[in-house]
Amino acid sequence: MREIIFDTETTGFDPRTGDRLVEIGCVELVDRRETGVTFHAYFNPERDMPAAAEAVHGLSIQFLSDKPLFATRVDELIEFLGDAPLIAHNAVFDFGFVNAELARAGRAALDMARMCCTVQMARKLHPGAKHSLDALCTRYGIDRSHRVKHGALLDAELLAHLYIEMTGGRQIGLGLAAAAAGAAASTAPVPAASAGSDRPFREPRPHMASAAELARHAEFVAGLNQPLWLDTV
Repeated sequence: MREIIFDTETTGFDPRTGDRLVEIGCVELVDRRETGVTFHAYFNPERDMPAAAEAVHGLSIQFLSDKPLFATRVDELIEFLGDAPLIAHNAVFDFGFVNAELARAGRAALDMARMCCTVQMARKLHPGAKHSLDALCTRYGIDRSHRVKHGALLDAELLAHLYIEMTGGRQIGLGLAAAAAGAAASTAPVPAASAGSDRPFREPRPHMASAAELARHAEFVAGLNQPLWLDTV
């Protein structure tokens, strides 16, 4: 199964008030494994960059001024996404910005039925805990020491590791290995005793209770106060 993990960086919080998409990073998974295939692009937002947004992702308008418009690379993006499920952290936010840019480019919006939100997954798995990408990476032991600022491709790569762990990544592998080992053990031939064995023959040990042991057990049970396994009616 092919899935796409993606993340975006923007000029703000709401595309309906003029905020724009400035970066997108996508990571391809096939059968919950990274294939190494990615899509990454910066876009000229055709507007200023608020200081608060730049402080988060470090993308200045000077850096973005010579980058292509979203419409220039929209076909590449659509082709890369294909019809795969789309996973994002706080996915409603990312879907909102991508769909706003698709509408500006005269393209159909992404179907919200394709959306999988890892924040919602984390809330179900860890109610009451922190659900930021940083907090979840710490919980699952994912190294994020190189994440100084937000970056769409970097965050998508971290989210890919996180998504695999949250959907049982390592445990799935261990389970399959254990099952394979169990199957191999169950089908392995039992070694026969060597014809020339020097071990002395031993009679099978008796495991039934003796008459004396049965009598002592009956005496003990008789002293119990209405044991549940006896009919007391």
